[in-house]
Amino acid sequence: MNDEWFGYVAALLTTASFVPQAIMTIRTRNTSGISLAMYVIFTIGVALWLVYGIALGSGPMMVANIVTLALAGTILALKIRYG
Repeated sequence: MNDEWFGYVAALLTTASFVPQAIMTIRTRNTSGISLAMYVIFTIGVALWLVYGIALGSGPMMVANIVTLALAGTILALKIRYG
């Protein structure tokens, strides 16, 4: 088995973990239980992981961090707007 598949499975699982939070936040607009500081730091960190993945040419890192950045960015934007 190609080692890159471990990366794709890990990317799928960790990225999928954000989907329920994003759906709930988008539907309810309730961000009271979300830390603004945590999401700012996390979103910046994910953006940097994406840059690192691009620098390495790592498909799993790029795919996972593009999706996670979109989800985390959406939650962060909702927190800023409705928080």
